[in-house]
Amino acid sequence: MSRKLAVIGMGHVGQTVAHHIIVTGMADDLVLIDTNEAKVQADALDFEDAMANLPNHTDIYVNDYSALKDADIIVSALGNIKLQDNPNDDRFAELPFTRTAVREVAQKIKASGFHGKMVVITNPVDVITSIYQEVTGLPKAHVIGTGTLLDSARMKRAVAKRLEIDPRSVDGYNLGEHGNSQFTAWSTVRVLGKPITEIAEKDGLDLAALDKESKVGGHTVFHGKKYTNYGVATAACYLANVILTDAKTELPVSNFREEYDSYLSYPAIVGRDGIQEQLQLDLTDEELKKLQISADFIKTKYAESLANK
Repeated sequence: MSRKLAVIGMGHVGQTVAHHIIVTGMADDLVLIDTNEAKVQADALDFEDAMANLPNHTDIYVNDYSALKDADIIVSALGNIKLQDNPNDDRFAELPFTRTAVREVAQKIKASGFHGKMVVITNPVDVITSIYQEVTGLPKAHVIGTGTLLDSARMKRAVAKRLEIDPRSVDGYNLGEHGNSQFTAWSTVRVLGKPITEIAEKDGLDLAALDKESKVGGHTVFHGKKYTNYGVATAACYLANVILTDAKTELPVSNFREEYDSYLSYPAIVGRDGIQEQLQLDLTDEELKKLQISADFIKTKYAESLANK
């Protein structure tokens, strides 16, 4: 059966996602959508020029919302990256732009008859994922934000560098908002099978410093080149591939949690039907308080977005 993906928003992140899809052969058909017609047409031609030197073939369609009807997955990467260049490193600086743009796009997605899954990268991702679900009317389990899948990877990178091991030897999660109220749930983190709290006590690891490093990692990249792309694009493609292949993988992604009445990042089993099972972590009292604070912040910002439709 043909695999069909779509990328909406062909900026730094969207074009990196599209490149990964084409190079790895994730899709047979790929729909590219962007308001900059010349840019998206140029990207499509550039990708087609690459195909003679690739082992895979992908048919590309440009700015055709009707082509979304039978797509398996839509990846939302639209945004205005210039708004991220603010003194507070606040992802919500994009919200005045994205809440309007996303509502327009979501209405077109709904009109197309799309009934697949959505992977949302657009910032602020937890609020934007909520808006996509609200406007499209898709089941909550089918609209998923990349959330702290990237921040958890940044935490693993920070811990692994400090311990001089591979980041894949670190397990655990950053939870809550993909933003400044997120936190590393150290009670969930294991290194080579051992709780990191034991290692920290033995080796003098500064967990507060590592938490900060994972939280500001994106800002460090942004200030160096005025955008981020590889980390988040890889996270989005990983999530999309887990859905496509029905991998039933445990991932810390932005999903709707009834107990918090909000989208936020919390581990869930992801497969072909989107969020297939929501997990329950045994968090400490302090971590539970941090998660509630993060959830309340997201809900407040979502309420503001509704008031400014």
